[in-house]
Amino acid sequence: MLRVLGPLQAEINGRAVDLGTSRQRAVVARLVAAGGHVVSTDRFIDDLWRGQPPPKALAALQVYVSNLRRALEPDRPPRTPATMLVSAAPGYRLRLEPEQVDAWAFPRLIDSAVGAVASGDGTRALDLADRALALWQGPAYAEFADDEWAEPEATRLEELRLVAVECRAEARLTLGRNAEIELEQHVRAHPLRENAVRLLALAYYRAGRQADALAAIRKARETLADELGVDPGPALRVLETDILAHAGSLNRQEPSAPVSLTTIRAPERAGAGGAGEAGER
Repeated sequence: MLRVLGPLQAEINGRAVDLGTSRQRAVVARLVAAGGHVVSTDRFIDDLWRGQPPPKALAALQVYVSNLRRALEPDRPPRTPATMLVSAAPGYRLRLEPEQVDAWAFPRLIDSAVGAVASGDGTRALDLADRALALWQGPAYAEFADDEWAEPEATRLEELRLVAVECRAEARLTLGRNAEIELEQHVRAHPLRENAVRLLALAYYRAGRQADALAAIRKARETLADELGVDPGPALRVLETDILAHAGSLNRQEPSAPVSLTTIRAPERAGAGGAGEAGER
């Protein structure tokens, strides 16, 4: 199991694996960020040494890969091909299943949780969201926060984490459970997330707190105007109208429209044994 949702960690059968020096560890994290696709040796050299590689950077990279292969597959017989960190022209890739890498498993769990909410299966959605959020042990790729290659993936995963928090809250509302405290904290931290405000206002209303529900929407309108110069989207405007009208639909435990994960979906994992694999160096 490889983990990047927090400190970089590797485990084999429950035993922690020593991934070596900071730059050697970055090789693993960079491959995880690639989502199972090939990272070329040129890209590795540019990323690991931030555009200023030493004369023997390629040799150093090959040493890192060799060390990592021994660490990740300690029982692999000598002179047999690696099966996890494999050579694939023009570089290397990880050949692992999604459930073996937290950053690969997490988006799939959230995708399923969002689908469960949309179908009205709050119990399954809550279980999936809880399992997904339990994977987080700290900021994604935190050890490599200063590296340009890590920033896009860390940002994408953090956005998905926020979706997961909101999905869990929506599942609780679908099940008729209290979600105000969790949502209050979430909205305070992310006041521009309209879906979070929508869920908080709905939670307030179902708890008999109509004034608080309207106040939450009003505050969001002011924040959006001050920070972005925009008005609330249709979901918040419709909710506000329904609250004022005491619409009966607000009391039903019904799912809302599913959240689209299209723009924050993980890259497709390269299939095992995909084309372009080369022999080990």
